[in-house]
Amino acid sequence: AYVATGALDPAAAASLVRRRGELMFEAGTRRPGAMAAVLGLETSLVEAACQEASTGNEVAVAANLNAPDQTVLSGDPAAVERAGEGCKARGAKRVIGLKVSGAFHSPLMQPAVPGLSAALAGAAFRDPAVPVVANATAEPVRDAATARRLLADQLTAPVRWVACMRRAAELAPGAAFVEVGPGNVLSGLLKRIVPGASSIPLGTADELDKFLATA
Repeated sequence: AYVATGALDPAAAASLVRRRGELMFEAGTRRPGAMAAVLGLETSLVEAACQEASTGNEVAVAANLNAPDQTVLSGDPAAVERAGEGCKARGAKRVIGLKVSGAFHSPLMQPAVPGLSAALAGAAFRDPAVPVVANATAEPVRDAATARRLLADQLTAPVRWVACMRRAAELAPGAAFVEVGPGNVLSGLLKRIVPGASSIPLGTADELDKFLATA
């Protein structure tokens, strides 16, 4: 997103993505974690199950708020398992374990924050040409300093996708959303978050050609 808005050069972004991946892998090696998708249960009940499942030494959190009834758990394996059972007891339709190498967007990623913060401090950032809605806060970012800070914060903060989509719809009423990448999963989530919002998936060369021809 920051490359698209001119805030960051592609090469610098690629370097940061690589460093972020290295740091997250190292954090996951030090303290193995787990993640699980909860389907068919509202987020507040998922968060209640996480709070109930967390102890002084083990933690489970709602890490990805993908849709009003779809949330991903993250944290210590035993706590995530307890939280999953708590979600089932609260009426979740399914709890699906994810094959991941760490507990992303949870406190278990804290060891990666200093290293990424250092890498971000050394990267040449500019203020974005248009606001970027940050997934850690669901608020628009308009300056380089805030971009740096939130890119580090998102290692441990939940991805507030529902709030991000609603905020984007508020910022640009009636505008179409463009999904870049294979498939149309995000467009499907959007329909459940912002009813009536239009989306344009660009996952194939044909779709991209058609879009560019009409843009």
